Amino acid sequence: MDVFRKCLEFAKRVDPMHSAGVYPYFRVISSPQDPIVVHQGQDLVMLGSNNYLGLTNHPAVKEAAAAALARYGTGCAGSRLLNGTLDIHVELEERLAAFLGREAAITFSTGYQVNLGVLSCLLDRSDIAFLDALDHACIIDGARLGFGRSHKFRHNDVADLEKKLAATPKDKGKLIVVDGVFSMEGDLAPLPAIAELKKRYGARLMVDDAHGLGVFGAHGRGTPEYFDVEADVDLVMGTFSKSLAAVGGFVAGDRYVIDHVKHHARSEIFSAAPPPSSMAAALKALEIVELEPDRRKQLWENTEYMQRALDSLGFDTGNAASPVIPIVIGGDMDAYAAAMELQEEGVFVNPVVTPAVPPGRSMIRTSYMATHTREHLDTALAALEKIGRRRGLLR
Repeated sequence: MDVFRKCLEFAKRVDPMHSAGVYPYFRVISSPQDPIVVHQGQDLVMLGSNNYLGLTNHPAVKEAAAAALARYGTGCAGSRLLNGTLDIHVELEERLAAFLGREAAITFSTGYQVNLGVLSCLLDRSDIAFLDALDHACIIDGARLGFGRSHKFRHNDVADLEKKLAATPKDKGKLIVVDGVFSMEGDLAPLPAIAELKKRYGARLMVDDAHGLGVFGAHGRGTPEYFDVEADVDLVMGTFSKSLAAVGGFVAGDRYVIDHVKHHARSEIFSAAPPPSSMAAALKALEIVELEPDRRKQLWENTEYMQRALDSLGFDTGNAASPVIPIVIGGDMDAYAAAMELQEEGVFVNPVVTPAVPPGRSMIRTSYMATHTREHLDTALAALEKIGRRRGLLR
């Protein structure tokens, strides 16, 4: 038996996609993540980015990253635990904690590593994690790496969560982990109801707010602020690769919990520290989040405009309630083909297929930026309507 047999099997599935011209992954972009991107010399309206506030090409953010590069160099040459902690790491962590009203925060090199490290080091053999069925892969993987058990409850089904909590012995540690914004469907976790269950059953609650930070809440503190349950959320996880215009991630909470994570999360203590240029970019982006609420307001104006227009045309957009608006297509190959047809019409979108979504519910994931103009959006709508009519997607 050849260990590489699975690679050949995968090739048999992917080769027909290449032959049909519908392979949609690893497309090369030769421009910043702006509302218009360049792919193979073609200008495309970008509806596939998580650059919600449009800060990845902001002059002040780039200047801050360049200044950090000049001062600190390109990397830290070691882990945070040993030689890799710079004053800029500590500054960003203190700013994040203050912004979120938490005692402490710790940064990681990627958002994925946050959930891998936090969950694996918190879940012992006496603990149980309760995960939404549509939680991000890094939540699932982090829980798997811990020694505790995991129970999945049906997506956003509070009754199913309560059933599982009620069946759990009182001597077990209980940690509920949900996405604040589910990154494919664009819907929100029902945090108020989950927070009530957390208190009723003596559990802890962690919210992955990668897609909510900077987007939701009066001050941009994310879905816990939006739902007014910040005091009931024990840990908030976030990334820098969405609204904060860089790469990396963090978790914020009570100081004693963060101190434990700093010393036990393997993805933290055995990884090189985040590069200083990314920390500086995230610091400046966080400052803009705090000082420019109109940017968030514009993002929501764009989102609401597109939601109304897509619904009016008759697309199935599921339960979207965020700047992520899916368009349900059906089969996997249909989603691949629709994405490539939209590219031919000048729009960049991402297909989402099984197992990320249930069979028969593959979709096109669209997402919006504060920096999209009405002209950008109308151009995209014209292309979406054309492909929607061609494929019989308009109800």
